[in-house]
Amino acid sequence: MNKPVALVTGASRGLGAELAQILSSTHHVVAVSRTIGALEALDDRIKKCGGSSTLAPIDLADENAVAQLCRSIFDRWGKIKIWAHTAIHAAPLGPVIAIDSKDWEKSITNNVTALAKLIPMISPLLEEDSKAIFFEDNTIMKKFSSIYGATKAAQIHIVKTWQNECKSTGPKIYVLQPNPIPTAVRARFYPGENRKELQSVNIEAKRLVSLLEL
Repeated sequence: MNKPVALVTGASRGLGAELAQILSSTHHVVAVSRTIGALEALDDRIKKCGGSSTLAPIDLADENAVAQLCRSIFDRWGKIKIWAHTAIHAAPLGPVIAIDSKDWEKSITNNVTALAKLIPMISPLLEEDSKAIFFEDNTIMKKFSSIYGATKAAQIHIVKTWQNECKSTGPKIYVLQPNPIPTAVRARFYPGENRKELQSVNIEAKRLVSLLEL
């Protein structure tokens, strides 16, 4: 296999799945998610388009599983040319005065702690000209999204700090803002919204990939 490797964390559905399928035209995709059925469906779509993928059904909050994944990538391919991180846990909406401790802890674990451990483990696999892509979310409603908003902001702060640290050495760190798209997460935040008026996930994923100058 001569294709470079693209790692997509959070690849089972939504933007992650679309990015994985698009990148598979030029890269061998390592698709990571906890949902094996959705990963298998993604693999079928990638194969139908003539691409190839390796499925990694792991929990990104499991440090040992991530370490094993990174070691396997190193042993098989050595390096990663693209890392796209779309994995996110969206806690249920609710007022600040009713923040649930379990929802808070789960969000911190999946959105902040997991990423803080992912970057040190994945970064040795990235070369100077490799690209790491992360996604902001400035479209969430102001009310009732305190847990998601706080942990997403913490995630992006970590990424932007890393971005500043890598400016002269690489890899290239991208922080992109997707336009509103009809994902499951958005449906939870905007119930009753006319999803037909939103940009399709496929078209938006293509636009985001075009920004990477591959």
